[in-house]
Amino acid sequence: MRHQLILGWTLLLTCVALSQAPGPMHGVDDKSDPVLKNMFEAKIKAEWDALKNRDKKTYGALLDDEYQGVEVDGRGERNKVQSINEVADLNVVNFTLWGFKVTSLAPDAAFVVYEVTMQFPPKSQVRYMRIYVGSVWVKRGGEWKELHYQETHVK
Repeated sequence: MRHQLILGWTLLLTCVALSQAPGPMHGVDDKSDPVLKNMFEAKIKAEWDALKNRDKKTYGALLDDEYQGVEVDGRGERNKVQSINEVADLNVVNFTLWGFKVTSLAPDAAFVVYEVTMQFPPKSQVRYMRIYVGSVWVKRGGEWKELHYQETHVK
């Protein structure tokens, strides 16, 4: 409960800070630490590659033990185990990531936003989907892990 309260406050304060920040929000005026930004871009690309390839081990290694994720499917929050178990059922055949913005919250915490366009198999009911992602990453034992993941559908 305490962890959820801290996470909630972190997300709220980040949103307030970002909404008050001058300039464009989609990386045009991005002042992110380029080393940190590149590291998160690589981790998130590895995460999406793992999802596309249905690689539970690689995907799970990127998630914190206290991970919580909310996807656009409306099925509610998932923990780390639930998210890993869903990997085998995914049908993303390709993806494009863009618009990365990294906001350092502390030396061991960061808020990352980006957009992803997912492509599904030719006979799928939906062929493409765009989502906006906000994620909180924390440094645990010297490694960056994804703590919270939130998708918003983009039309």
